Amino acid sequence: MAGVMQKFLIASMFMWILPIAILYGFNNDLLPGSTTLTPHSLTLLSGFLAVVSVNVVIVFYICLALKEPTDKHKPDASFVAEAKDSVKKLTAGVTSTDPALKKEE
Repeated sequence: MAGVMQKFLIASMFMWILPIAILYGFNNDLLPGSTTLTPHSLTLLSGFLAVVSVNVVIVFYICLALKEPTDKHKPDASFVAEAKDSVKKLTAGVTSTDPALKKEE
């Protein structure tokens, strides 16, 4: 569980740091070539790159989550059995009061 939280916190930090760093770099002429852009182009490009950087971090986090082994996260068998029983009890003798479902019948 600690590894999952660590990955989440690192990804969250990068989702805050990267866009702010990109915007700061463009607005303070720290990136090469940004001085030749018009203010309108500078705003559009820096905003677009900031959004793209957040999406790259999200994709990277999703890839890390998909690579995590699924066999180490096993649900408790008694919890699953109780959950199935409670769902069966709720759906067994209940008639729906939703008008949309009554139309289908």
